[in-house]
Amino acid sequence: MQRIVVLAGGIGGARFLRGLKSAVPDADITVIGNTGDDIHLFGLKVCPDLDTVMYTLGGGIHEEQGWGRADESFAVKEELAAYGVGPEWFGLGDRDFATHIVRTQMTGAGYPLSAVTEALCRRWRPGVRLLPMSDDRVETHVLIDDPDGEGRKAVHFQEYWVRLRASVPAHAIIPVGADEAKPAPGVLEAIAEADVILFPPSNPVVSVGTILAVPGVREAVADAGAPVVGLSPIVGDAPVRGMADKVLAAVGVESTAAAVALHYGSGLLDGWLVDSVDAGSVDAVEAAGIRCRAVPLMMTDTEATARMATEALRLAEEVRA
Repeated sequence: MQRIVVLAGGIGGARFLRGLKSAVPDADITVIGNTGDDIHLFGLKVCPDLDTVMYTLGGGIHEEQGWGRADESFAVKEELAAYGVGPEWFGLGDRDFATHIVRTQMTGAGYPLSAVTEALCRRWRPGVRLLPMSDDRVETHVLIDDPDGEGRKAVHFQEYWVRLRASVPAHAIIPVGADEAKPAPGVLEAIAEADVILFPPSNPVVSVGTILAVPGVREAVADAGAPVVGLSPIVGDAPVRGMADKVLAAVGVESTAAAVALHYGSGLLDGWLVDSVDAGSVDAVEAAGIRCRAVPLMMTDTEATARMATEALRLAEEVRA
């Protein structure tokens, strides 16, 4: 049985995983999920990326949004607003609240996030082993200009992404707590035992990048005997979804498929897929020591995504050979 490890963020990672499962239904897939987007709201621990993977693969996701629950209602959010309790910019639905209540109760009782995630997955049966990158608290913050002063201030990534819609320049991305975090149980072992390691078209800075910021993870991936293949989240010099160009600029990386490959580097990546429209960048990526191919990379449906996953696995075999 092929053992595949995927470092995944939220929407892009979850949708890629659905295609990967379709492409290789018998594979043993371990997902290392980003927890840098986690936030505490209304006294609850919210893990957006873990939940998006869990809901998407478990059949409970709001398909149009790509996040949150299907058939959702917002009575609790409306009542909180009536009491003047915020933040109003982060909308948790009633069904979604239940997940966060269970998680918070379990963490409050002393269970680590990895054990809590495993318990939540017993309901959703995502068909993959879902591991948080760390049981320790890591929160991505973004350094922006302070609109109320002359200096700069750090805001939680969710505030930058959801409330501000990445409308102001990001000067730095700081995964607070990452330098002291430890990989969650099973993370390093899964990487070491993998036959293939994949970077889906997730955000290379605040999703995959944050996972790699946990001490030991980047080194484990670089030292793994398995080929490491990534899929570009940038198509035609623009993010397929979201505002990855804003955070790429904060770390000095151009919003191009080639630049993202070079940002990861040949010490980490063995192979890189770019979209057909970016075929002109293949030579530059290969000149950097990374095997590169141009294929269609738009996740328009599960079948198209499965073809992307198949191409990634094919490139991994090519690298291995």
